[in-house]
Amino acid sequence: MTSISLDRIVSIEAKKQELAEAMAAPDLSPDEFVRLSKEYAQVEPVAAAAREVRRLRAERESLVTMTRDADDELREIAAEELQLIETQLPEAERALAVQLLPKDAADERAAMLEVRAGTGGDEAALFAGDLLRMYQRFAEEQGWKFELISASASDVGGYKEAVASISGAGVFARLKFESGVHRVQRVPATESGGRIHTSAATVAVLPEAEDVDVQIDDKDLRIDVYRSSGPGGQSVNTTDSAVRITHIPSGLVVIQQDEKSQHKNKAKALKVLRTRLFELERERLANERAGARKSMVGSGDRSERIRTYNFPQGRVTDHRINLTLHKLDAILEGPGLAELVGALVAEDEAERLASLDDA
Repeated sequence: MTSISLDRIVSIEAKKQELAEAMAAPDLSPDEFVRLSKEYAQVEPVAAAAREVRRLRAERESLVTMTRDADDELREIAAEELQLIETQLPEAERALAVQLLPKDAADERAAMLEVRAGTGGDEAALFAGDLLRMYQRFAEEQGWKFELISASASDVGGYKEAVASISGAGVFARLKFESGVHRVQRVPATESGGRIHTSAATVAVLPEAEDVDVQIDDKDLRIDVYRSSGPGGQSVNTTDSAVRITHIPSGLVVIQQDEKSQHKNKAKALKVLRTRLFELERERLANERAGARKSMVGSGDRSERIRTYNFPQGRVTDHRINLTLHKLDAILEGPGLAELVGALVAEDEAERLASLDDA
């Protein structure tokens, strides 16, 4: 692992102190205080990790001296303590290195979750519904806000497709590795012969765009208003409230009809459109920087089968990191998903740390 110099550690701690003093200035404006507070919140965990590394290094140096110069009894005690420090220090240095990894600028953003039934007909729609509930319950466990933006229900239950907004601290950082094809193996309720069927649903997790991220020119939009159809109740169908927005330059189309108000449907459709345009720009920039998109954990390639949910065996396997957990019920209930998400985040961190060492 790349060694972090003492000068770097000292500069991190000095930055934290500098921000703390700036925040205590008596003539600070509210806007400046908010800006400094955000910067301090980012620096504080890095400084804490740096302080722990510095403490352990100083303690190791002291103990090494004791094992060389002290009497026999103290040397024995120092040797035992040194052994413990030698175990703790690499862990602390790794934790600091992770804190210093370049951050995805979108990590702290809210996320737009899109779940769509894939191959498998009615069973795929039911599975898409299971996934949507899993993410909703996981979001609630994390203290995040989950808002259903639009949903197209299937005739037998579940969803042909659904879009939700999830907001809270570090949402995109935690959920971005969920993008891809999710496969389910189970016996459908309608299957009289007890045969196991394989179905699939696709999940896309996109960082939500803010107004300042994507400027949409009105002349680039074609907005069609029409009468809503499908589930939603008779009152929805009495007015021309459904909205279809076409972004002419990109060809993206967003349809929103869940609200009774045309104004609300338009606002939600624009929110989805802005997020999808933001993701297109992120992908374009990433491709320019990388030359070609690398195949790696969390690439978000929707054609990639990332996970299998096997009901007969009660297991879930994430194929990117070869992790199998025999706790399917807990994962689909939401709380159990935390272990999978944590493993994917840890794997991504390990790969990025390894790439730094190879550079």
